[in-house]
Amino acid sequence: MSTPADHNPALTEAAIARLEELRAEREALVERIADPEVLADHNKLREVTIRKAAIDPVVSKYERLLAIREELAELQRAVDTGEDAELTAMAGEELSVLAQSEVSLSQSILEELVTSDDNAVGSVIVEFRAGQGGDEAGIWAGDLLEMYRRRAEQSGWKFETIDAAPSELGGFRHAVCTVTGSGVWTQMAHEAGVHCVKRVPATETQGRVHTSTATVAVLPEPEEVDVKVDPADVEEHITTAQGPGGQNVNKVATAVHLIHKPTGLEVRMQESKSQKQNREKAWRLLRARLFEIERAKQQAEREQERRGQIGGGGRSERIRTYRYKDNIAVDHRLGESFNLQGILAGEHGALAEGLHRLEIERRLGAM
Repeated sequence: MSTPADHNPALTEAAIARLEELRAEREALVERIADPEVLADHNKLREVTIRKAAIDPVVSKYERLLAIREELAELQRAVDTGEDAELTAMAGEELSVLAQSEVSLSQSILEELVTSDDNAVGSVIVEFRAGQGGDEAGIWAGDLLEMYRRRAEQSGWKFETIDAAPSELGGFRHAVCTVTGSGVWTQMAHEAGVHCVKRVPATETQGRVHTSTATVAVLPEPEEVDVKVDPADVEEHITTAQGPGGQNVNKVATAVHLIHKPTGLEVRMQESKSQKQNREKAWRLLRARLFEIERAKQQAEREQERRGQIGGGGRSERIRTYRYKDNIAVDHRLGESFNLQGILAGEHGALAEGLHRLEIERRLGAM
């Protein structure tokens, strides 16, 4: 069977190999969905269903492209023989139309190919931290958390706060949330970075505009099978939960503190009153952070000679400024402004689409 790689240089041998892998994977996923053991396990079924939904579009288009290539080959043979002038003319016209369809479909396949793995991530961990700006920074971190809660509601995602350290005047010093649902990583990955706000704080008595910041980190939450953590490498401490000033807020030891000795990573969890629940959440967060370290390492190795990553510097610098006086939110990567009230209400459609398109262009440029 001929392949598009023979006719379209945009689809490299590596791209074709990846598409064939995805096609085989889809067949395996269809079999798994019909497996009684998977059907009886809600978590397994959700995982398999999300993965299949992520790769279905690109595999279907690839199979359509293979069919077009076969049609093109047959039409080309009819043109080459030239035995029937009328048939040859008709074949020539169809050949031109199909060739244009091939180019368009190939481009669409490439775009989906570079994002198919993103679509398969069904859960992310989002961390909020107050930055510069004192008490106002904590209030702003709380406002951002609420913004993403509203966005999750509009997108049909599940939003859960699994740990939080409230600040004394409102908001949070830091908070950790999980967001689960279809397409959540594709849509939320671009939100990582420094979010800057320019407004008159509630704590300001003279009406002056202040600039404050809060940071957002977005980590894909791996399944346990995706990242192995040796329990022997983790030091665990059980303590009492602490309030904003460091004082103990209860007498029962329920807070969990994990230290991953090989990397020095530390995770603390105290949101739940149950030690068991805090331990489970702490391990989830630890696995996500270790997974992100490895993912970033692999990405850096693949792209070490390429610059211009969205947000740059690991997406750690200022990505967006929210200007209350002007009622706009400026995204510095897109260089565009959006209605502030809409953004705070979680209405991120145009913003998310622009960032997604920018990321696709970046990845295609790196192929």
